Amino acid sequence: MAITVFIRYQIDPFKRAMFEQYSKNWLTIIPKCGGDLQGYWMPHEGTNNIAFALISSKSLAAYESYRMRLRADPEGVANFALAEENRFILAEERTFLRKVEL
Repeated sequence: MAITVFIRYQIDPFKRAMFEQYSKNWLTIIPKCGGDLQGYWMPHEGTNNIAFALISSKSLAAYESYRMRLRADPEGVANFALAEENRFILAEERTFLRKVEL
């Protein structure tokens, strides 16, 4: 069963540019590590501290394998460190979804 991980980020609104760079970095890293990245979305109007990402996988097991590769990838490690060092992500929530089909 295919799944999509919906990630909701609460970000520091004064560090939106840093989060956007972090998101752009994932645009190449995630597919390289086997994730099917649907995209990242930045706040535009209204709420200025919430961003989203969607990543799909063929199964939960495939997602877990992709996450292991991501955490071992030098570019992935550097991007995680960028977020931790600059503290622009205040909270992160992951919801695992499946598509409704006939």
